[in-house]
Amino acid sequence: MTTKVHATYRNGVFLPSTPPPVADGAEVELIVTTGEPNSLADALDQIAQLPAEGPQDGFSGTDHDRILYDTKK
Repeated sequence: MTTKVHATYRNGVFLPSTPPPVADGAEVELIVTTGEPNSLADALDQIAQLPAEGPQDGFSGTDHDRILYDTKK
């Protein structure tokens, strides 16, 4: 199971903002992400995880280029 939990790190302890959905005493694996990327590789990894296209709102990357560069279809 994977669950995203927001927490604050204080005095060597992670304090979750809301109770996580795990049993007391359960072992978990933490992947710590802060607001700022730690390196260029981290930033590129975050970019790579973004979807190639946004929501299906009728405006695609092709539309973007057509409007920006005034190309005709």
